[in-house]
Amino acid sequence: MKLEEIKNKTNEAVSYLVAALQSGQSDVLTQYLNAMARFHNYSFGNIMLIARQRPQATNVAGIRTWNSLGRFVKRGEKGILILAPMIGYRRSRQNEIATDIDTNNAADERKPEQQLVGFRAVYVFDITQTEGKELPTLTEVQGDVSGYRERLFDFVQSQGVELNYSERIAPAKGLSHGGKITLLSGMKPAEEFSTLVHEIGHLC
Repeated sequence: MKLEEIKNKTNEAVSYLVAALQSGQSDVLTQYLNAMARFHNYSFGNIMLIARQRPQATNVAGIRTWNSLGRFVKRGEKGILILAPMIGYRRSRQNEIATDIDTNNAADERKPEQQLVGFRAVYVFDITQTEGKELPTLTEVQGDVSGYRERLFDFVQSQGVELNYSERIAPAKGLSHGGKITLLSGMKPAEEFSTLVHEIGHLC
């Protein structure tokens, strides 16, 4: 797929969001915000691409990553197109000049430098598109947060941050934007504490 086609798909996703908001479909914005909460490690463009192609995605990875975890893409599943950076190497002009100087670190200075040379289309798959071994629940938070939880809530209030609860943000556990934090209703105290700490980090 050509880069121009990928750009068009990204622009289409953003245009779709704008058109939906203009027509009063706020649920589309909620879907996109949920995607942003779930995929912190992805660029804005890739989040838009994932949300447009598979709004309910919760955990995406490439086919090799899934295979290494003992899971395999189900037959007939269609991949989610995203952009992956291509990294190349180059020797800087400054480093070439530096090699003429007799210094102890001249060898280190001659090492090639990494640089972004472009992007390419790759496909990822949501966990629901795979089958195999169950993933370990590493994100399950437990423990007694008595006292700490109340102090954290006091801190949030002292920072002028508005705190709300909602079931509509599921499967996201928390969202933060514009001085407001929304937490998923019904979480256990330890999980709520952990999520609130995470969302405060986004605002500070």
